[in-house]
Amino acid sequence: MGRSRRTIPEELLLLALDPATGTTAQPQSLDLGLAGAQLVELALAGRIAPDGDRIAVVLPRPTGDPTLDSALELLRRRGSPVRAVHWIGGPRLGLRQTYLTHLERCGMVHAVSSQMCGMLPTTRYQATETAISREIRTRLDAAIRTGVPPDPRTAALAALAHAVGLGKHLYPGNEGRSCRSRLRDLIRHDPMGGLVAHAVMDVQNGAGAQPRRAAGNGAPGGPAGPAGPGVAPGPVPRQVPEQGRPTVGGMVRAGAR
Repeated sequence: MGRSRRTIPEELLLLALDPATGTTAQPQSLDLGLAGAQLVELALAGRIAPDGDRIAVVLPRPTGDPTLDSALELLRRRGSPVRAVHWIGGPRLGLRQTYLTHLERCGMVHAVSSQMCGMLPTTRYQATETAISREIRTRLDAAIRTGVPPDPRTAALAALAHAVGLGKHLYPGNEGRSCRSRLRDLIRHDPMGGLVAHAVMDVQNGAGAQPRRAAGNGAPGGPAGPAGPGVAPGPVPRQVPEQGRPTVGGMVRAGAR
C-alpha cells in the first residue's frame, strides 16, 4: 500500500484532535473507532471482506503499513471469520498512542510535553499540517451539505466519526444538529463502514460482552471458538443516541508514569 494516501485510522485521529487542548475528543470510544477503522482500511485494500456480521481474510499479503499488517496477521491467525463486534471490543492497548507517534514521525502532529496538576507528565499533540486537517474536514463537510453520495473512504470516515461520538466535536450546538443528523445518515453509503460503525456502537452499548446462555438450563451455549464465545451474544437493542457519551481526558505518553 503506497503511503501517498492517508489511512482511515490516521484521518479519524486527526479529526478527533482538539486544536485548543491538544487532546483527542471522545478518547475511550475513539480507541474502538481506530480498531474499526483498521478493518475498513484493510477491506478497501482487498485484504478482508465482510461475511455476514463477521470479517474474513481473503488476501493475507501484507499491505506495507506495519500497524495494519499487524492487525491483518492477528485476523489471519484466528483461522476463521471473526465477528466484527468481538474484534473491535477486544484489547487494543496502545493503539491510539501508536497512531499518534506515527503521525508525529510523519510530521503531521507535534508533541508538546506538559504536566497535569503540576505533577503528572503528559503529552499533548498539535496538528502541524493544518492543510491536511482542513482537507479531511472539507471532504466531510461536502458529503454532509451537498447531498452528493460520497466515495467509500469518506463515507466510512463519516460513519466512524458518528459511531465514536465526534459529531458534537465537529458540529457543536443547536446549529450543528442537522449536520450531526446527516453525519449519521452517511452510514448507509458504505456497507463495510456501516458494519464496522454499528459494531463500534454495539460494543459501547454492551453487545458482545456476555455470551448468551441456553434457554432453560443456564448453561453456556457452546465452547469458545477462535472468534470468541461459541454462541453469539443475545440481542441488545442498539441505542443510537445522537452522539456517544462525552468523555474528557488527556493522554499520557506510554512509559511516562
